Amino acid sequence: MIFNKALNSFGQDWSNKTPSLKKDILEKMYGHRASICPSASIDKIFVFSRSRPFDLIELEQLLQSVGWSQRPLRRVRRALDHSLIKVGLWRHDPKFPRLVGFARCTGDGILEATIWDVAITPVYQNQGFGKKLMVYMIQSLKETGIKRITLFADPGVISFYKSQGWTLEPNGQSCAFWYAN
Repeated sequence: MIFNKALNSFGQDWSNKTPSLKKDILEKMYGHRASICPSASIDKIFVFSRSRPFDLIELEQLLQSVGWSQRPLRRVRRALDHSLIKVGLWRHDPKFPRLVGFARCTGDGILEATIWDVAITPVYQNQGFGKKLMVYMIQSLKETGIKRITLFADPGVISFYKSQGWTLEPNGQSCAFWYAN
């Protein structure tokens, strides 16, 4: 329900325009419960996946493309292993899907979760993918029963999250809150 609400906020219905994949190909390449990410592109397919493994070099390249400093790959692997949910946004290619977006969250798995490391490669920024990734992440967390979601974000992107209904922490620096109904 929350996913459709966010898509409707773009003022268009992408359901007839978004290319699709056969279910068996979608699951084989991207794993169980992978889903198509609606887009305005008529020739590119984008896929959300919580189970397709990440190539650490490709993930690091994505994160560096948005201006983050390099992190030791062993630590990144451990962070991914200890995350509740990891979501990749992939531009589909039958031979070599490309990672174009990423987000992960940590938490207790019952009551609270914190979203970290949200990134969309610059080529696909300002096309609605960041918002769709956040909607997908929130929907995934709500499905697990999480009632409180926090988000850590750099000051330069706070306006992006505020436009989605996130509330800034009291000092207004880097943390936003969202409460599930």
